[in-house]
Amino acid sequence: MIKLTNITKTFGKKIAVNNLSLHIEKGSLTMFIGPSGCGKTTTLRMINRLTPYDKGNITVNGIPITDVDPVELRRNIGYVIQEIGLFPHLSVFENIAIVPRLLKWEQKRIEQRVEELLELVTLDQSFAYKFPLQLSGGERQRVGLARALAAEPEILLMDEPFGAIDPINRLKLQDSFLEIQEEIKKTVVFVTHDINEAIKLGDKIAIINEGNLIQYDNVSKILSDPANEFVENLLGQDRNIKALSLEKTKDFIIKDGFVTVSNTEPPENVMKKLQDKDIRLAFVLDEGNHLTGRFLFEKPSKTKKQKFIYDPDPWIAERQNNLNETLSKMLEAGEKQLPVVNRKKEFVGLIRLSDIFEEVNKK
Repeated sequence: MIKLTNITKTFGKKIAVNNLSLHIEKGSLTMFIGPSGCGKTTTLRMINRLTPYDKGNITVNGIPITDVDPVELRRNIGYVIQEIGLFPHLSVFENIAIVPRLLKWEQKRIEQRVEELLELVTLDQSFAYKFPLQLSGGERQRVGLARALAAEPEILLMDEPFGAIDPINRLKLQDSFLEIQEEIKKTVVFVTHDINEAIKLGDKIAIINEGNLIQYDNVSKILSDPANEFVENLLGQDRNIKALSLEKTKDFIIKDGFVTVSNTEPPENVMKKLQDKDIRLAFVLDEGNHLTGRFLFEKPSKTKKQKFIYDPDPWIAERQNNLNETLSKMLEAGEKQLPVVNRKKEFVGLIRLSDIFEEVNKK
């Protein structure tokens, strides 16, 4: 899909990228990581000709990018940056519609595409009429992603897109992005300085230092067999624990053995169902299969009788959470199982602590 061959870029006497070669496969998510100033952003920007290269060759689908008009090239490559770059005087709709309008799409097609994209990035349609200053940082980043996807590009370049977001919302954006990528299967090149983000998101990781490609491989191979001491230090002393983050919650979901009830069902009916099945917990779903709460029998103690209560805000695991993240949630919540939802907050099943421990013991 994207092939870089012996790419070199200098700024004055400084070699920013040194004879770098790699092949990025179609539909893959490739992470560029390394110290500040190592050449990762320069390499990213050379793919869409925002930065010209001095030597070597870059091809997309076998065609040298220097044979393509740079404006045309960029219109067909999505680009997301940390600062997002939304136009403050334009509404969300107008921001997303910029490239389709440059491509002279019909208005009806543009409207349909904006509607699709807002749903894709889990923003409701009311956001179309808002302006960037009315949005949170995470919401602006979602709009930036929607804008980059507007013209249905094959390739998406992302330069530390979540770097300015607070840690909690950053994890949510990462999970949401993995769900979106699972659906759209774009060829993504993603620059990050965070090794945990690289491990969580990447199919492959390209580790760069001082303009040189140090190691390029799938994530599990890099964790199990780092190329040298530089890579070992980048991964950190807990790289064996990091390997657990390669396992996703979605791969440990169970689909039966629990009770779900409608949010319109009377509590006394729910109580009877649980007693009949000798189960202490029921998950409450609305018509759209969204998790809205849970009913549970609290365990009795020496000083308390058993209670039947409704919890409107239960702890949840996201489908794209890795096992480290889900285990942390369970321990914090004091739960042995958690309901799992997708990016649309639809209930998809359950994950159990015992299954995570079983996986940990395999490591």
